[in-house]
Amino acid sequence: MTNKLAKFTEKYLKKDVPEIKSGDVVRVHLKLDEKTKRGAERSQVFEGLIIAKKHGKGTDGTFTVRKISEGVGVERIFPLHCPSISKIEILKHSKVRRAKLYYMRKLAGKKARMRAEGEY
Repeated sequence: MTNKLAKFTEKYLKKDVPEIKSGDVVRVHLKLDEKTKRGAERSQVFEGLIIAKKHGKGTDGTFTVRKISEGVGVERIFPLHCPSISKIEILKHSKVRRAKLYYMRKLAGKKARMRAEGEY
């Protein structure tokens, strides 16, 4: 049973997914269909801190990226193997002690800075 399921879901998995974790600052490149022009695509970039990673590396795996846009916190949840994600760039690794960084929602300014992995 599980062998058939694994074989079926294997074709939907991406091969080039980087090793991301909570505390990483990433840049996610999305392919979006242009509504005004038929068949046209444009690229959109969402850059921010990964505050959560859920459901492992399978087809149902997701990660949550948070950024501050014009003073307002914006969070977006991306499926790990979504076909509209063209590329995930890792910009910075931070040393964190939690798997879920939901406490970052309450912090602002200098308190919201993450310590880089080499800094101690």
